[in-house]
Order: sequence, then structure tokens, then C-alpha cells
Amino acid sequence: MRITAIREHTIPVSRYADPAIPSGGLTTSLVAVTTDVIRDGKPVTGYGYASIGRFGQGGLIRERFAPRLLAARDGDLADDGGSHLDPLRAWDVMMAGEKPGGHGERCVAVGTLDMAIWDAAAKIAGLPLYRFLADKLGRDVPHAPRVAVYAGGGYQYPHDDLARLSDEMRRCVDLGFTHAKIKIASASLDQDLRRIEAAARPLASVNHLAIDAMNRFDLAAGLTAARALAGYGLLWFEDICDPLDFATQADIAAAYGGAIAAGEALFSQAEARLLVRHGGLSPARDVLVFDPVHCYGVPGYLRIIETMTAAGWARSAFWPHGGHLFSLHLCAALGLGGAEVTPFAFAPFCGLAEGLQVVQGHTGVPQAPGIGFETNPSIWREFQALH
Repeated sequence: MRITAIREHTIPVSRYADPAIPSGGLTTSLVAVTTDVIRDGKPVTGYGYASIGRFGQGGLIRERFAPRLLAARDGDLADDGGSHLDPLRAWDVMMAGEKPGGHGERCVAVGTLDMAIWDAAAKIAGLPLYRFLADKLGRDVPHAPRVAVYAGGGYQYPHDDLARLSDEMRRCVDLGFTHAKIKIASASLDQDLRRIEAAARPLASVNHLAIDAMNRFDLAAGLTAARALAGYGLLWFEDICDPLDFATQADIAAAYGGAIAAGEALFSQAEARLLVRHGGLSPARDVLVFDPVHCYGVPGYLRIIETMTAAGWARSAFWPHGGHLFSLHLCAALGLGGAEVTPFAFAPFCGLAEGLQVVQGHTGVPQAPGIGFETNPSIWREFQALH
């Protein structure tokens, strides 16, 4: 069992459905991991990408982690039977020699390759990823699971912000979403309150709307915002301040009193422990939005789940960030609360697999072997360009 080739390519992604709107130069890395296993006359290849929000990781992938996978000996990557790719052993190969700490964004490079390896392993087994992962972990899952989802987006528009935001939310509702999340803290607090009211109108109520401050508030601004927002009854208030400033987060959470979402910009089990101890969060109320790709992939994400559940959190509190098909599979396999979907932002990785629909805030999971990127034409075109 060998990995014979790894290809990486970095592409631009936009926060907006209209890519002409300036979006800060965001990029993401795409990878194709080719194995020596032949199916239907061709080597099995797994595909992955670096989620969104942290920029591409091409240098680390090409110079540090891909060479370790390519140099692995026969048997290093295989399961006990020797005939199937074992993503957990592949992860150990990637992390060989890495020192504790220093997470930076190496976790994203590892998570990108990890996604592709899970895709390849599930394809070799002939199973959709959620079924392959559940079997590997000894978990029971329905044959055709349904996953709760919400629509992510709602970035501030440079012109006609309120009208365009309202239109975006109406289109989300038309697609079958019942809950959505928008961004705040890019404008004045008064404008943020107007945005919340405009975005909530197409939804059943304001408690179907979450807000994301993108880690921008300091203590004074965060306390002011928390007091202004406390009466709305929002779904949750996400990423309030610097992700490692747990004292500020705890103070703002106490002043706010409503549901807080945290974890998107934390990447390791050690950081999750710090969040538990010092973040001022409540397992009975709050939400965890760790991104599985950014947390060193599935092995790192499983360790974070272990840490948080041991501290009293239910799996239903996990709503993974990223808006991608990979998270849908993990929610189905691991029994998580639900997942973000980005209907319009971050093309080509927006939307779902072809044929999947959102019905009353829930959607299915691709049934093709692997993750199912091949079932979304826009995504598949980008991955085919790697070859």
C-alpha cells in the first residue's frame, strides 16, 4: 500500500457570490493524493482542500508533509489486513518528528492532506465517507442520514449592504434553510443592529439567526456589543475576540448571557482544554465550531471531541465550521449537532452535492464512495485541473 503521487494547487476564493467584490485575497489549497490501488482500471485518488479562512498551505504541503507520505514504506500506510489505506496511520506518518506546540497553520496543511486520504480510503473500501468512518470507529449510523445545516455567509457588502443582505437571506430561505449566520463587527454597532434586523426578517424569528464577530472585539467594544445584543435572543454569538484571549471572552460571555460559539480559530486538543478551563463557556448553552480540517484533520478533531465531551459537552454542541461536504460526513458519522453550508460564498466550494437539497433545515449526505466531490460539477472541475 503506497501513495504514489501528491499534487497541490492554490486557488483564490471569494467571500461573495460575486467574485468581483474585493474579498481580501483569500486562497485555499487543493490536493490530489494518488494511491497504488487500482479500481476500474485506474489508481484510486483522494481529494481534499484546506477549508476556508486560513489561506493556502502549499509550501508546507509540498516541502514538509507530502514528502513523508511519499517516502512511507510498504505497510506504513496500510491497515492490519494490508489491503486498505488506513488514514490514522497515514496521519502518524505525516506527524513523525513534529514537536508539541507550534500549531500555527501547519495543522491546516496536515488537515488538507488528511481529508484527501480519508477520501481515498473510503473509495478503496467502496463506501461513502460517513459509513467508512463510522465502521472504523464502531459507531452505528442510519443508511441515509439527514444532517441539520445552517446557511453561512452574510458578509458586509461595499454598496447597498442592507438590501443585498436581505436578498441573500431570502435566497437562503428559498433553498430550504431555516437558520443562517451573518457577520458583524465590520461596521458600527448601529449598522450591525440594522443588519441583524434585516437578516432576521426572512427567517421565522431572530432566534434562527447567528452572528459572527470574526474575533474583532476588544473587551470594551465586546462588552458594549454584548449589552446591545443581549435582548435579541440570537441563535448564537460567535468568535467574539482574539481566540486565545480567554479572559476577555469569559467577561463578555458573562455580560451577554446568551449562547456563545467558539473554537473556529483554535486548532488543537491543548487549546480545547484551555477553552474549557478559561473561556467562560457553558456546556448547557454554548456551541463549538472547530473546523475539522484546521484541527489537523480527523485524528485531531476526534481528540478535541474527546476533550470536550469529557468536560460535559454533548456531541450535539458541535457544529463544524467550513461549509464543506467533508463536515457533512463527519456530522453523520460522529453524531454531531449539524454543519455549516455556504450556499453562495467561497466558490467553487459553495453549495452541496448535485441532487442534494435542504428541506426544513436538513440535508442528506452524498452516497458515492468517498466524500463525493465528484458529484458537485464546480468542485470536480477544480480537482480535475490538478491532473
